[in-house]
Order: sequence, then C-alpha cells, then structure tokens
Amino acid sequence: MKLSTVKIAGRVTWGIVEGETFHDVGAAMKATYPDLKQAVAAGFSGVAEAKAGAATHPTSEVEWLAVIPNPDKILCVGLNYEMHRQETGRSVVENPTIFARYANSQTGHLTPIIRPKVSSDLDYEGELAVIISKPGRYISRENALEHVAGYSIYNDGSVRDFQRHTHQFTPGKNFPDTGAFGPWMMTPDELGDLDPLRIQTRLNGEIVQDATFGMMIFDVARIIEYCSSFTRLEAGDVIATGTPGGVGAKRNPPLWMKPGDIVEVEIDKLGILTNPIGQEA
Repeated sequence: MKLSTVKIAGRVTWGIVEGETFHDVGAAMKATYPDLKQAVAAGFSGVAEAKAGAATHPTSEVEWLAVIPNPDKILCVGLNYEMHRQETGRSVVENPTIFARYANSQTGHLTPIIRPKVSSDLDYEGELAVIISKPGRYISRENALEHVAGYSIYNDGSVRDFQRHTHQFTPGKNFPDTGAFGPWMMTPDELGDLDPLRIQTRLNGEIVQDATFGMMIFDVARIIEYCSSFTRLEAGDVIATGTPGGVGAKRNPPLWMKPGDIVEVEIDKLGILTNPIGQEA
C-alpha cells in the first residue's frame, strides 16, 4: 500500500493512493484512527477493507502534507554514504551520527521548501525515510525490520551556515518548511529489497546526487538497532537515513537552492518528491 496525509478542501485526512486516485480512508475510519500515525500503530488493521467504502478524489485535488505530520521524533543520520563522508572530510566512525529534526520543520510534496531570510545557504539532501511501526527499545539488528511500517522520501533541507555555527547540527536542520517528506509511504512488502534501489536528487533537472542504498555505511537494521539503544522508538517515528555525496555545500562554487528552483528526489519504485523553493517574507 501507499499511504499519505493530505488536505482536501481545508480538511486534513489520510488514505490510500492508487495511481491518480486518493481513497479517503481517514474520513471512513475517523473514530478509529484519527490520523495516519495511529493507523501505523495499529498495524493498518482494517485499513485495506475500509478502502472499499471510502470516498475518492483525484490526486490533483489534494494538498500533500508531510506523510507523518506529528511524529514523536524525527531522527536523522549524518554521513551515511562514503562519498559524502569523504567530501566533508569527516573521520570514519563505528556508530551512526545522529541528530534530530522537529516535526514543525516539515513540509509536503509540491509545497515550497522555504529559504529563510537570514541565510542564502540552503542545501538539498535526498534521503530514504523509515517509518517505525511499533515501540521498541534495545531492538536487535536481526529483529529491526519487524519494526518498519514503511518507507518514504525525505529532503533534509539544510541551512548550512547555521549548521556550522558550532559543532552541533540542530539549528541548520530545523528551519520551518525545510524538511520535505512524501508524497507517501510505501509498505515494505511492496517496496522489496532496498539495496539495489537508486536514489537520485535533481536540481532544476540536473542530477546532483545519485546512489543506491547498498552504498549506505550503516543499513536500516543497524540504524534502528543503534537508535533504539539510546531512545525508545515509537510507532510513527521517522528516521531519515542519510544523504549521498554531491551536496551543494561541497561543490566549487557552492550550489545553493534559491527561490524559483525546483528540487526533486526520486527513489526507484517509491516515487518522486518534488518541491519548489520559496523565500521567507
């Protein structure tokens, strides 16, 4: 299944996406699962059956929101591809580099990523997002994928000068409307084996990042194992698994996203996350 959170005529709901059709399961199951996070927590019980009686809308009529607008937490992995580690000059590490993003920094598919008025150093970071299915602490690598509800696409938009103010990443990763997430999540049975799948970021049609998930330094199972060692993972939590090499900050001259640009992140079988770049008033 492909599942999204959207807004229809000003009403926030969630449902199943099939081709160009959105099935408004959220309206049909409002009393049971008020949002997609709660449907995730319930293992999507009854969701497929509810689709038959759900109202439908063309996807052209929906406003895409972040897939999980209200996660308990968003954990992000830094430096998780060797090419990106090398271009940043960072040392080899034994454990994933983790930082956090706040839920209110997110935006959806086809909505603008906003360049803040205090900086022009807005960078792209195409990533695979993991949505957690059930709570867990000290999850073993062997059991980690049992805690995955699905996968999505993330653009971890980064305000680089604020990221470099100190050795902490947090300020540069949490400006409003910089973390694009969508258009939907896809359940693991439909997406299949991750390793051969390609992720590609394009800025105004030009390929700027290109890799496969088999190139990750730490795979999804290892990331879940590590994150659950220091925090309790909850249903609906989001983990952005890191970006490949080719970021704008490490080009000469730097390649920053600017108002009017279009950035796309595409993952094989999963889809394309597209965002125009806007400017904060």
